[in-house]
Amino acid sequence: MSDMTFDKMINQMTPAIYESLKQAVSLRKWPDGRYLTPEQTELCLEAVMRYEAENNVSEENRVGYLEQRTCGAGASGEGVSPEMAGLAKDATGN
Repeated sequence: MSDMTFDKMINQMTPAIYESLKQAVSLRKWPDGRYLTPEQTELCLEAVMRYEAENNVSEENRVGYLEQRTCGAGASGEGVSPEMAGLAKDATGN
């Protein structure tokens, strides 16, 4: 019986395995087309996140990263023109 633990698996994970797991989580299926079970998805996501944390993967390359977009204004929306905010036209068409 193997004494492989989750921690050992993360420490031995190669960049290729990381990318494969990251893609599997993203698509919710294995490279051969079989769907991941909810348990597999959870374990793969945990492995990907642990790999990223332990290997100093840059924030913008991490799983789940969302780029902040503000249409050229602050996060409050102050200074956004009505046209940019989609408020220039009445939605009812009147």
